Amino acid sequence: MNEDELQEMLLEHVLAPGYRPVKPRKIAERLRLDEQQTRQLKKKVKRLVKQGKLAYAGGHAVMPPGKGNSADGLTGVFRRLQAGYGFVRPAPSETTGEQPVDIFIPAKHSGDAASGDTVRIRLRDKRGSKRGLGPAGEIIEIVNRETHRFVGTFFQQAGMSLVQVDGKIFSAPVRIGDATAIEPQIDEKVVIEMVQFPSHFRQGEAVILEILGPRNQPGVDTLSIIYEFGLPGDFPDAVLEEAREIAEKFDESIPPERKDYTDLTVVTIDPIDARDFDDAISLRQTSEGHWLLGVHIADVSHFIQEKTLLDREAYERATSVYLPDRVIPMLPETISNHLASLQPEKVRYTRSVFIEFTEAGIPVGVESAAGAIRSDRRFHYGEVDAFLASPASWKKKLTPEVHSLLGNMHTLAMILRQRRFTRGALELSMPEIKIDLDTQGRVSGAHLVENTESHQIIEEFMLAANEAVAELLQSQHLPFLRRVHEPPEPRKLRGLTKFVEELGIHTASLESRFALQHLLQTVAGQNQQHAVNFALLRSLQRAVYSPVEEGHFALASDCYCHFTSPIRRYPDLLIHRLLRSLDTGRPAKQKKDDLHISGGHCSDREQRAEQAERELVRVKLLNYLSTRLGEEMDAKVTGVQDYGLFVQGTALPAEGLIHVASLADDNYHFDSAAHTLSGRRRNNVFRLGDSLRVAVAQVDVDRRELDFRLVHDSRREKKKKASKRPQAKASRTSGRRSGSGKESKGAGKSTKQKSSKKSRRSRR
Repeated sequence: MNEDELQEMLLEHVLAPGYRPVKPRKIAERLRLDEQQTRQLKKKVKRLVKQGKLAYAGGHAVMPPGKGNSADGLTGVFRRLQAGYGFVRPAPSETTGEQPVDIFIPAKHSGDAASGDTVRIRLRDKRGSKRGLGPAGEIIEIVNRETHRFVGTFFQQAGMSLVQVDGKIFSAPVRIGDATAIEPQIDEKVVIEMVQFPSHFRQGEAVILEILGPRNQPGVDTLSIIYEFGLPGDFPDAVLEEAREIAEKFDESIPPERKDYTDLTVVTIDPIDARDFDDAISLRQTSEGHWLLGVHIADVSHFIQEKTLLDREAYERATSVYLPDRVIPMLPETISNHLASLQPEKVRYTRSVFIEFTEAGIPVGVESAAGAIRSDRRFHYGEVDAFLASPASWKKKLTPEVHSLLGNMHTLAMILRQRRFTRGALELSMPEIKIDLDTQGRVSGAHLVENTESHQIIEEFMLAANEAVAELLQSQHLPFLRRVHEPPEPRKLRGLTKFVEELGIHTASLESRFALQHLLQTVAGQNQQHAVNFALLRSLQRAVYSPVEEGHFALASDCYCHFTSPIRRYPDLLIHRLLRSLDTGRPAKQKKDDLHISGGHCSDREQRAEQAERELVRVKLLNYLSTRLGEEMDAKVTGVQDYGLFVQGTALPAEGLIHVASLADDNYHFDSAAHTLSGRRRNNVFRLGDSLRVAVAQVDVDRRELDFRLVHDSRREKKKKASKRPQAKASRTSGRRSGSGKESKGAGKSTKQKSSKKSRRSRR
């Protein structure tokens, strides 16, 4: 029985008249499923609940959606804060109004729920909690545990074996029932299985499953994050064997059903340390003066057939994960770094898309075909930037065809980029942090990734290809998995408008993409740039995979999908298969229900990968700084709260807190409207964007906390000098000064970095 048949059988059973809610295992018994099919059914139920196609009743029973949802039966995901209390956001299908409202859960009413658990709650105070945190409730049932496995540090206290779980999931350590069997050492990182979850009234208990190694040993931090987020490990032997068999059968001959593009001048542009090259570019001008752009993507669908072991493993992983010191690939390297890598001077199979543009960059035609190319040259970004700086100096290094191609690529890309912004596309300046490692795998530093014109060239061509393919599929009236980015909620945009006005930035209503675009241009290079970009990012929805015919807000695109990276994203592979079916004249019919489930699964896996990547960068920076207590650095204020200032280093982009208690020179008052901390006696003011000199005060790697202390504030010296000048009049100052260096614009998520291949084009 395949997944489609299982889902159809499940929905038919639950939605049938007279059905009474029962647990998944009881459903499996009634459908006469074996043990393996029962496990598949449980996974299917969870996915359908996330999609709102099924719902949970009491006791983890399965029920049709939208039935029996009362104030005593809301379900949602619980997030616990360090203080013990938390919040539950009810599932969308169980709420009325525009958006779900977070329900405040006091610590004493949270039971033993952990962050990420799906819970059922009962409202206790519909008028709002005493803390002023919105409606309050209590957890009445744990519907589904997010996980039973955690990573932490082993220690002993008063003769007891304990583990302090990493992060802030649990405030108190967890007791280990019997540590003698596995015998961990003090301060070793371990993986535990929770036997009894901790609650407000009792200590948790767990067993140790695995020892990862000493907490400060290189690589242990990476293993900790892999286990913490449940990232996949090595490929099963059967999957590797299947990949080897495919590799042995491949040769560089070009079959008749595949178009021969080996006479085209084609190049790849990637990071200097890239190991796989999955996209290549050709470009020429037609006799009418039009541009004919060829985007050639590795034809992974030729090697990964549906319902094979390779396909099932790729679907389960759904995405490659790019960690600072390793890659967890979606496909075995036999495929990703060999058969589907567009290496120079080798014949490689591609799915090629040719887009015809007018001289002004207006698309007027598109066609797709299964092809074969032979790349003429592999460039890295630095080489292309050097070429653009001095094209004449590269004439002797390149063939005339390649030299001309690079120049034309730059010309067309900048035309497309300007057109994209003209139609209202947004580009946030949220620089990506790149960790620098030494030969031993230890952190030697970090830097912000710069978004140069070479990156922009590739980004524009990939965006154009994704959009062209989506419009081609839509013209065939086919359902397909789109990349959807819904417009922001008006409520959040009103909040953003208020926030920027409080910063002294006067703007009209931000309920327009062009107003948002103008805001980003206004703060570019200013002290408030980081804060405004971050606030705007939080106002936007998450981009997801879905068959819903919704456009992409940030890109100002009405129709968009992911096509350009099937090596590392499963949704792209699905698009390739659909295009392949069009070649035969018998387009594959995909059910929207199946696409909803696949989209939800791939979106979840993508979010998990992003969180793991981001958390490991933070952990590695904290490990690095833990050996450098007292080290000074220049920093900018990125956030202001009543308890202190969040600052980020300029040369070393680590973010931490200057606690208000450490500002001992004055008593500070927090102005929530102006986002400032103001001294009551000396009139010293700290604002967003202020440049400060700070020192590393305290690092807690396990809790992911970094504290700075203020070392030097040159603004005070300016005040003193001003007060000593003859005839100088006392005046109030905003306390602002320009930073020691400009933040790089458009860095990070705009970067097509394949060693960390998580560019704006890959996430969008």
